[in-house]
Amino acid sequence: MQKFLTGAAVAALSVAFVAEASATEWNASVWGKRRAFTEHVEKLAELVSEKTDGEFTINVSYGGLSKPRENLDGIEIGAFEMAQFCAGYHADKNPSITVLELPFLGVNTLEEEVAVSHAVYDHPAVADDLGRWNAKLLMTSPMPQYNIVGTGDPRDELAEFDGMRVRATGGLGEAFKTVGGVPTSVPATEAYNAMESGVVDTVAFAPHAHLSFGTINRADWWTANLNPGTVNCPVVVNVDAYEALSPEHKEALDSSVDEAIAHYVDNYNQLLKRWEDVLEEKGVTKVEISDEQLDAFRAKAADPIREQWIADMSAQGLPAQELYDIVVTTLQEQRAGN
Repeated sequence: MQKFLTGAAVAALSVAFVAEASATEWNASVWGKRRAFTEHVEKLAELVSEKTDGEFTINVSYGGLSKPRENLDGIEIGAFEMAQFCAGYHADKNPSITVLELPFLGVNTLEEEVAVSHAVYDHPAVADDLGRWNAKLLMTSPMPQYNIVGTGDPRDELAEFDGMRVRATGGLGEAFKTVGGVPTSVPATEAYNAMESGVVDTVAFAPHAHLSFGTINRADWWTANLNPGTVNCPVVVNVDAYEALSPEHKEALDSSVDEAIAHYVDNYNQLLKRWEDVLEEKGVTKVEISDEQLDAFRAKAADPIREQWIADMSAQGLPAQELYDIVVTTLQEQRAGN
């Protein structure tokens, strides 16, 4: 046997070592199954791999890495490099972004939801808030206004919400409380069972989730225009993992966000076009809430909950009024631009 490697062999090994060292593999923790809500994560993984010739890969795991409520904890300890979570699952862990879950903010489109979310995410106080969990906000998961499905007789007046057990998180849950509802914040993956077993009477979701988690299959009716608000579900990355990326891989990730969001929005808008057909196919009655009832709901929920949120968050040292104002001014700018 030769005692020493030839120069060519050493060079070959060196090239192989460099290639090995430059490869980056991340794990992303989401839940449920692939659906409209996760399309931007899937698209991001696809784009990053394409831009780096397969050197940077993101493996998307649907529940195999963590429970939905524990994704932020997993990011903190570096159990995985990327994760999706919803602010309302643990408002105490991410109080700054709960401004985006206040009821009746007036956000009408997915594009507006992207704009207000990213404007809030860019605020230094929000970065510091999530930084406590070693998390860097990467992109939002824009969702349309939530509405509720239920069984039995339709509820189209506020008086009928009194005592109604509703699966609703964050600001939505607080909104239903103001009209006598009894919110519970079970994870999305448990909503069908909660509805089936009678733990809840109704479930508040965006359309994709009613489809993905099967609650539409138990529904007799759907509130077509209640539109009390939505939830905010960011995608975050572990700060240490992000900072450890090579400049090329960091650029590949950052430059893919806008395209991933655009793909998500286009895909979701296609789903919304099909929603009416789904309701008809499943025999679900569309319930239209009167303007009078909607005005009464807003009067009870919008201003009081917002003012209480501002007071509570200010007491925690957050620039609450400033964060709320960012939402308002961003909406105005977005509409002026259109």
